[in-house]
Amino acid sequence: MKQLRRIAVKAVTSVVVIVAAASVTFFAQLAVPGDRANTLMNLQTGQDKKWTAEELAPLNERFGFNDPVVLQYFDYVSGLFHGDLGTSYTQKRPVTEVIGGQLLPSLTLTGAALLVAWALALGITLLTVKRGRFLTSLGTTWEALTASLPHYWVGVVLLVVFAVQLRVFPIIGGTSALGTVLPVLTLAIPLAGFLGQVTRDEFEQVLQQPFVTTARTRGMSDLGVRVRHVLRHAILPAITLSGWALGALVSGAVIAENIFGRPGIGQVLVTAVNTRDLPTVSGIVLLVAAIYVVANLLVDLAYAIVDPRLRAA
Repeated sequence: MKQLRRIAVKAVTSVVVIVAAASVTFFAQLAVPGDRANTLMNLQTGQDKKWTAEELAPLNERFGFNDPVVLQYFDYVSGLFHGDLGTSYTQKRPVTEVIGGQLLPSLTLTGAALLVAWALALGITLLTVKRGRFLTSLGTTWEALTASLPHYWVGVVLLVVFAVQLRVFPIIGGTSALGTVLPVLTLAIPLAGFLGQVTRDEFEQVLQQPFVTTARTRGMSDLGVRVRHVLRHAILPAITLSGWALGALVSGAVIAENIFGRPGIGQVLVTAVNTRDLPTVSGIVLLVAAIYVVANLLVDLAYAIVDPRLRAA
């Protein structure tokens, strides 16, 4: 019963977050200077002038720009529950189709980047924490350095070194396995440093707990103690941050996709911003908000899997 109540609260909270994000994006559209119908007409005709009310009437009628703001708002929000994000101004297609056609490459990129970031963070933590002054300092320096690197800088450096100079990877990646390596590393390296910093602090504290000493006295190897006992407790804070990280990676994918010429919602977003295609921009913002919500729900599930005491509670 408690579990059902908890799930219900999470579901209601998720809906509230999505509606709040939709509200912000809707009123942000209204705050953009200029008449929406006039801007849209200029985009469709390739001209830049002030159109008459009679010329703009068909667009105002089609998109409901003349309706009261309250009615426009409720139409927009109610459409979300039917999977309707509006119609793209430039492509004249539903926003769901515009985004859906480019969603899989972006999710593949972000998912792979999250896995690689975790692998790097855990590997460096296991190999350097309490392994002597040199290795500990090396691991700490690596994490501090990589966590501070912006995605754009990492992507450009990887592109110049490994694609232009060494020619190990293609310059324009596309969706091939080889072409995905550099975009994944662009997103994963800074995140790995951040996750590593959080995991390292907790790892050092857990190593000092009595149950670790008990495990060692029973003859368990150092690596076995670290993997089977210490790591399980040390990764809990990093799991919490993974919900935020997944949403942040989707945002960072915009940069990686444009640097390496990959298809995805990043390319769609840049094009939509340049052409003032507000429904498409709003749809991508809502998508990122939804990913944050789903990621946090998955974090709760991961908590229960890693630490059974939380599941029992």
